[in-house]
Amino acid sequence: MKNNENTVNVSTKTLTKPLSKFNLSKFSLHIILILGAAVMVFPFVWTILSSLKGMSQIFVIPPQWIPDPVLWSNYIDSLLAMPFGLAYFNSFYITVIIVLSTLITASMAAYAFARINFKGANILFILFLATMMIPKQVTMIPLYLVMDKLGWLDTHLSLIVPGALFNAFAVFLLRQFILGVPRELEEAAIMDGAGYGRIYWFIILPLIKPALAAIAIFTFLQAWNNFLDPLIYLNTPEKFTVPILLNSFKGLYTANWPLMMAGTVISVIPVLLVYIVAQKQIIEGVAITGMKG
Repeated sequence: MKNNENTVNVSTKTLTKPLSKFNLSKFSLHIILILGAAVMVFPFVWTILSSLKGMSQIFVIPPQWIPDPVLWSNYIDSLLAMPFGLAYFNSFYITVIIVLSTLITASMAAYAFARINFKGANILFILFLATMMIPKQVTMIPLYLVMDKLGWLDTHLSLIVPGALFNAFAVFLLRQFILGVPRELEEAAIMDGAGYGRIYWFIILPLIKPALAAIAIFTFLQAWNNFLDPLIYLNTPEKFTVPILLNSFKGLYTANWPLMMAGTVISVIPVLLVYIVAQKQIIEGVAITGMKG
């Protein structure tokens, strides 16, 4: 009996040591993650607090963190000062068209690169990926000249067409995912008489839904927050998107920071809703796509 008690005591001691070390490392990891999250969320919290302040409270030293008084009217004034409703509509329909078009064109190109053996496929894919390494500043002037020749300046086509028809990152991500799809499924479909179109639509697309969801979210965020392209191509205020309209709060010498912050908070709401609704798809898509790569 004594030998059994001794072995039990020894085993419990050996178990508590690594367990305590594990808990300590896990606790320290959580502390680091919490601090990192606090640093990341601080600018957004500061934006919300600033949107409720008066102009005299924005640059007070030492900073006044809590607004006194709380000016909820800044949100109403921000909506009335600029045509936010029209800008929201412009940003929304442009973003939706870009997202849907990107999913179709990128998935079709990815399927072609992954499954269809045509002459020069590898070279074309390498050249396609090489475009990701070209800075946007290099293509800015040539693309502007192309839009001018097409007569698309100061139109939404200059924002929709380049963003909807060319996304090398989406093609690369979807191609790597499609390469992980078993070929046996396609071979069985070919034996049943299915062509490339039916295989793409009925087999490939349902199997790559997580990757499509991730691409849709990334494209939505990029298109919604796009500031540079509308700034270059658009001149008419009625055609402005939300980021460009927010920039209108900045004057030549001064800027109405409380109204700008209120407008910024309003513009972030769709992005937050998309992330909350599709949070699971984002994490699953990124994780699974990374494993397939």
